[in-house]
Amino acid sequence: MGRFSVELIIANNRDVVTAGPGARIPDSVKHLSLTGIVDSGAARLVLPQRIVDALQLQDDGETTVRYADPRREKRRLVSNVWLQYAGRHGVFSAVVEPDRQDALIGAIVLEELDLLIDCGTQSLYPREPDTILTEIE
Repeated sequence: MGRFSVELIIANNRDVVTAGPGARIPDSVKHLSLTGIVDSGAARLVLPQRIVDALQLQDDGETTVRYADPRREKRRLVSNVWLQYAGRHGVFSAVVEPDRQDALIGAIVLEELDLLIDCGTQSLYPREPDTILTEIE
């Protein structure tokens, strides 16, 4: 699968919740735009330390990560990450990568927001334009 980048918006969901009903999100809360690398081979959302610090995201333990080489490292987890792309948003946990400059968008985010990857055009788009489709068997 090819990897490509998209622009997304990240905020602290605690700020989103306290903004109250009728607030225009993300306009009414502190948020950051950043580049995210789409990688369906990755499972989770990964954020740079600088984003976590700037949005004061809450620690939520740690996890072991395995890199493309055989290395394994312990990394912090944060919770309440509000992410928006293509008019869709969700709340996720994320792995914190100290030296990373961009986000990594894995399968959990893609599934939750019902986004499809087109490697040929290097694009990410909603499966249904007006709604998130949930499949139930």
